[in-house]
Amino acid sequence: MSFEACAQLVERGDPVRFRAAMAAPVAARRVLFPLYAFNLEVARAPWVTKEAMIAEMRLQWWRDVLEEVASGQTVRRHEVTDALAQVLDPEGARALDELVAMRRWDVYSDVFEDRAHLDSYIAATSGALMGVAARLLGPADADVVADYAYGVGVANFLRAIPALEDAGRKPLIDGTPDGVRDLARDALARLDRARGMRRKVSKTAGAALLPGWQARGVLTRAAQEPARVVEGLLEPAPVADQLRLARAATFGWWR
Repeated sequence: MSFEACAQLVERGDPVRFRAAMAAPVAARRVLFPLYAFNLEVARAPWVTKEAMIAEMRLQWWRDVLEEVASGQTVRRHEVTDALAQVLDPEGARALDELVAMRRWDVYSDVFEDRAHLDSYIAATSGALMGVAARLLGPADADVVADYAYGVGVANFLRAIPALEDAGRKPLIDGTPDGVRDLARDALARLDRARGMRRKVSKTAGAALLPGWQARGVLTRAAQEPARVVEGLLEPAPVADQLRLARAATFGWWR
């Protein structure tokens, strides 16, 4: 039942990745749902309490789980860890540990030190998750996946700006229109670079990149009209969005 529990968690808490996983081949879902459920549990750990120490303890619990996987120990029982341990290897566990460590930024109200700090946050969160998923599914060039994941991560980050600001955070290093536009354009450039090298990602591994089907539209809107970011107006039109996912699932993640 652990796999089914993971799918249900993702359906309730991460509808974008749930839709992407359901558009992927059935065999890929056995890998994707445990990874996405893990990511959901880690991502929300800093937000379920106002006590920083408790949030840190929650994150450390997941780091301990990953250490158990990496070292070949018996993994503690949990509806997510049971399924995760069946699909994750030591290399993947070490990569995901970087994701959990970076989520400590979400516990506090600190601002990013500079653009390099923000980029490392995107790489350790969006990049690690997509990179591990792609590698577990099939052959994939790590740099191509990293470029694509960066674009997807920035798109998701920009969509989250209103909620982060409502929570008292200052997520943008440069919240001016030019600053937002530059960030979105840089992310679009990396998406384009990944699309140009798509032959280096196998079809089976490409299922891990399907959650990025909305990224190009989000980033384009942010680059053209930066004010949409703080206004929370980056979401795609429902009908066009559904068609875009169907096309990506049928013809490839780069569509």
